Amino acid sequence: MNFLFPAGHWSKTRNVVLAAMFISLTIVLTHILAIQTPFIRIDLAFLPVAVYSLLFGPFAGAVVAAVADILGCLLFSPGLFFPGFTLSAFVSGIIYGLYFFKRKITLSNIIGASLTVFLLIDVVMNTLWLSILYHKAAQTFITGRIIKGLLMLPVHVILIYMVCQRLLNPARSRLFKNS
Repeated sequence: MNFLFPAGHWSKTRNVVLAAMFISLTIVLTHILAIQTPFIRIDLAFLPVAVYSLLFGPFAGAVVAAVADILGCLLFSPGLFFPGFTLSAFVSGIIYGLYFFKRKITLSNIIGASLTVFLLIDVVMNTLWLSILYHKAAQTFITGRIIKGLLMLPVHVILIYMVCQRLLNPARSRLFKNS
């Protein structure tokens, strides 16, 4: 499992526990503390994925996001698993990791990551998965998804910025002190 945690020399147990905590938090924010309609979900699950990707890199963030998607579907949506959404979760972890891992966290990086996730994942990939899943044309729900995404984009940017600047940067030196 060392390939999942390139950020330092932490113990394997500590890494697995952290991954489990972020997976759990992602599941809770996706399935319990979310507003869900058939075609649109408003949640804060992007936040733990972005933070985990920042700490451990694109591949580790992608794996955590995908595992959270699979486990969340098994626990809260039995019979409704669709692998396209797992792929979307995986790619979002990669995107956040590419923008944040071992980089200075700037507002432009956060906007870039959030905009990339919005356009590639929310508008393109997830709309495609919904049209396949529900056998409807993408035009059926693309407008609502774009409006939701544009309204949520500033929320994503502000929350990621607040967490990264206020909590992670000061704590980062303590978190990685022994690495």
